[in-house]
Amino acid sequence: MRNWRWGFLVLLHLAFLLGTEAFKFHKTQRTERISGSAGDVLEDDPVGRLKVFVYELPSKYNKKILQKDPRCLSHMFAAEIYMHRFLLSSPVRTLNPEEADWFYTPVYTTCDLTPNGLPLPFKSPRMMRSAIQLIASNWPYWNRTEGADHFFIVPHDFAACFHYQEEKAIGRGILPLLQRSTLVQTFGQRNHVCLKDGSITIPPYAPPQKMQSHFIPPDIPRSIFVYFRGLFYDVGNDPEGGYYARGARAAVWENFKNNPLFDISTEHPTTYYEDMQRAIFCLCPLGWAPWSPRLVEAVIFGCIPVIIADDIVLPFADAIPWEEIGVFVAEKDVPNLDTILTSIPPEEILRKQRLLANPSMKQAMLFPQPAQSGDAFHQILNGLARKLPHDRSVYLTPGEKILNWTAGPVGDLKPW
Repeated sequence: MRNWRWGFLVLLHLAFLLGTEAFKFHKTQRTERISGSAGDVLEDDPVGRLKVFVYELPSKYNKKILQKDPRCLSHMFAAEIYMHRFLLSSPVRTLNPEEADWFYTPVYTTCDLTPNGLPLPFKSPRMMRSAIQLIASNWPYWNRTEGADHFFIVPHDFAACFHYQEEKAIGRGILPLLQRSTLVQTFGQRNHVCLKDGSITIPPYAPPQKMQSHFIPPDIPRSIFVYFRGLFYDVGNDPEGGYYARGARAAVWENFKNNPLFDISTEHPTTYYEDMQRAIFCLCPLGWAPWSPRLVEAVIFGCIPVIIADDIVLPFADAIPWEEIGVFVAEKDVPNLDTILTSIPPEEILRKQRLLANPSMKQAMLFPQPAQSGDAFHQILNGLARKLPHDRSVYLTPGEKILNWTAGPVGDLKPW
């Protein structure tokens, strides 16, 4: 009973200090512009700063795969599909490859789903190799740089390492043929073999229209202190425990399942989006990979993301001031999560909420249809534009070869 009384008093105290505004989310909420270079980068317009040539591949690499399983349009790896569609009608697209700054190969490597909707990466390396062999044989542009002026969308759990289990992803490493290319990927973790220098880290796909249809009225208070819905253990893939989420999610459950400040559960209610708008803090812990759609959902719904993933590299980190809008908690400090969050000064919570209410911040996390100025598509283009011009050293002399086409696991070398 003492714990319940303590939790009630903390919430009451916060409500009094922060005032009603801090407990609301709505598009008309008071906002604060992102200061400094980050705000300028967020509002950059890439049009006119780069030209992209889109290879026309046989439909077996993209459209036919999608026709076979339309579920790919709504899963969190769908950025590869929507980026392709966006570029086909984008003003940065050029039909003349001789004037292109970048070359894009539309391959839907994650659109191979199990019956319950989980992507299987096992065919992806062969599929990617096949596409690269095709463009290298039919166009001269790959061979000029061996892919150094090409970019690929690789939204797998561990990107171009093409496996959903970290240990096996590390053992595989990045597909050798992609070593010189720019990888646009959801996976980001410092000092990790699956994230190479120069990669662009992006948010996972979260359906914009679906989220917008769940906005709640502005006068609904944020009466939940900490919110989380998801797995704490993955018994099927980690029966002994401790490996999944490096034990961080298990620590959340074991320490706070009975804490009244924490609304946490494995159940995923129909009011999930509404509940996030009623919460002050939303937990965004690592799972098998350090990222998840919760990060996008928290930003969209104005819930301060509590990021529990050591060494994570966050989406568009040069444009979004994650340190200012979120709370970072080391995995080893999860048992102290209640103390950490209740110790944050009310004025700091208010400022984070004002920054989260900035429409530019939300727009940068989304892949809307049709595209809109400042959205994730444009942030990707901004990242590519900032890499220009290409250094002359990336261009190879005639006959020069750097990449090893026979490197990698034997299974990856089989025809696709």
